[in-house]
Amino acid sequence: MAKKKRRIVEEPEEEYEFTPTEFNEREFILKDVYGTRVFAVVMVLGLIVGVIGAVLCNHVDQYGWVVATLISFAVCAAMSKILALMGFRPDMLEPKSMLGNYLIFLMLALGVCVVGINPPFTEIL
Repeated sequence: MAKKKRRIVEEPEEEYEFTPTEFNEREFILKDVYGTRVFAVVMVLGLIVGVIGAVLCNHVDQYGWVVATLISFAVCAAMSKILALMGFRPDMLEPKSMLGNYLIFLMLALGVCVVGINPPFTEIL
C-alpha cells in the first residue's frame, strides 16, 4: 500500500519592521568637533608639561625625574578642572573619550620628558 504524503503546514512568520532612531547629523558633528578641540588642548598641555619635566630633570640633581613624574600625574588628575578653567566642559564628552585624553596626555608628557633628558636635547633644555 502506498503511504499518504504528509503535508507540512507552514506557520506564518512574525513580521518585524525595523524603525531606526532619528539621527541628528548637526549635533553629531558639533560634538565631534568639540571633542577634537579638547583633544588638541590636551596635546598642547602634554607638550608643555613634558618640556617642563625635561627642564626639571636636566637641572635638578638626583630626583628631578620623580618631581617631573609627579607633576605629570598631578596635572592629569586636575585635567578636568584645567579644562573647565579654559572654558571647556569635559562632562559633555563621553567617559571613553576623556579616558583616552588622559592616557594620551600621560604618554605625551612622559615621552617628551624622556626625549628631552637625552642628548642632543640636554644642551637645548
